[in-house]
Amino acid sequence: MSVPARRPDAERNRTRIVEAARAALAESHHVHLNEIAKRAGVGQGTLYRNFPNREALLAEVYRRDVEELVTAASALLAEHEPVEALRHWLDRVIDYAEIKYGVLAVLEPAAWQDLVAHSQNPVEGALSHLLDAGKAAGSIRTDVDARGVLLLIAYLGRLDRDEWEPTARSLMNVILEGLRRQDADRRGQQTPKTS
Repeated sequence: MSVPARRPDAERNRTRIVEAARAALAESHHVHLNEIAKRAGVGQGTLYRNFPNREALLAEVYRRDVEELVTAASALLAEHEPVEALRHWLDRVIDYAEIKYGVLAVLEPAAWQDLVAHSQNPVEGALSHLLDAGKAAGSIRTDVDARGVLLLIAYLGRLDRDEWEPTARSLMNVILEGLRRQDADRRGQQTPKTS
């Protein structure tokens, strides 16, 4: 049985609701549905037709952010050299993580564990795609993998909300610099002998 397609205006309303929820989460973990409806310019009935409760709405915000993050990897590689594509992708990870922690803070543990479990493989796959492109180009170290990099990135989740903006990007730059292949690693370079 296939799901019926939504009317274009209904799809626009749904998208506006998700975007309003994302904006509200960026400001605070205390998200109220009536405030989201106002931000989206829809009535509460429209909001509840699309999302029967706050958990359903926040789960959709999370799923869309994961989908956009995963899709971005190939698009960024089409526009940039691998290291620069990775830099742009990691910037998106920071934005995504801020929303992710907002979502996880308000969902029941069982609900967020399910969301995280379903997003882990796609995100790891997108990062592997970026790292593999960098390795093939000789600009990323060959001894790193996506799982290890995601473990490093996950540690950023220990930052308090007020530390996030001033600290997360500089720490992500440290991670990126650690992923770059250094000049000393390049084959064929030797120190000239002196007589």
